[in-house]
Amino acid sequence: MNLFVPEGDRIHTAENMAAIRSEDALRTAAAVGDVLEAQAFLCDSQHALHVDLPCMEGIIPHEEGAIGIAEGTTRDIALISRVGKPVCFTVEDIVCDGDRPIAMLSRKNAQLRCLEQYMAEVRPGDVLDARVTRLEGFGVFCDVGCGLPALLPIACLSVSRISHPSERLAVGDRIRAVVTSIENGRICLSLRELLGTWEQNAALFSPGETVMGVVRSVESYGIFVELAPNLAGLAESKEGIVPGMSVGVYIKSILPEKMKIKLVVIDASPAPSTPVPLRYFEEREHIDEWDYAPPASGREIRSVFDQGV
Repeated sequence: MNLFVPEGDRIHTAENMAAIRSEDALRTAAAVGDVLEAQAFLCDSQHALHVDLPCMEGIIPHEEGAIGIAEGTTRDIALISRVGKPVCFTVEDIVCDGDRPIAMLSRKNAQLRCLEQYMAEVRPGDVLDARVTRLEGFGVFCDVGCGLPALLPIACLSVSRISHPSERLAVGDRIRAVVTSIENGRICLSLRELLGTWEQNAALFSPGETVMGVVRSVESYGIFVELAPNLAGLAESKEGIVPGMSVGVYIKSILPEKMKIKLVVIDASPAPSTPVPLRYFEEREHIDEWDYAPPASGREIRSVFDQGV
């Protein structure tokens, strides 16, 4: 398997379990430089991570916890927040504490290998696997390999605008995302280009159907209802409707040349909507450019990745 996957993807694989089950297997992993995973169960007062190995305890010293810890550019919360979760590492040494062997591990070295052997080859437009690790108002932090962080800004989550990333994703979600830029080790991602064009999404619906949607905004001239992350329609105004509501809407018409879907709100639920599983329309491993708008609309909504745009 790929060595450089988001933390948690490797832990239960047969190869990983075999590599951590005995002292001899750990010594072999140390000799060949394998990247392994196990669960951290403690961050001690010195901010060293203690790792649960079947054959012995493993310790990731504070300065080996992540790239930038020793320099102060990565905060200790990056270590504290790993307790109870899988961590990747390389085996640096096996030492004795009396009669008790202890594996000395390095998460930082696993991340350096990921940067040098994987991320160094990544370019804007490449599509990566990632895992959601933290949600902030401005965007989503993702693990793109060995705990290396990447930022997915809220505006890049979908064409349909949302007020907070929790309306689209949850911590722990596994996603695919396209790289928009890599500058000074900072990786930025986008999701919306993988969630389909206007035409691809509109093809899932037909006039005369009544479907569920989520109210995204209420304006003086109508109600914007999200039918899919990359598709919204405009419903006529109705009393008591507020953003975040789940609504049943009747589809009056779909007009590709105007990029409009006309709706009528039939029913509304006061309960807030919950994120639905994402539907990916793009399966390529690299995208040069993406056009959202139908050609007949005369509008241009485009992402161009080979120029880093």
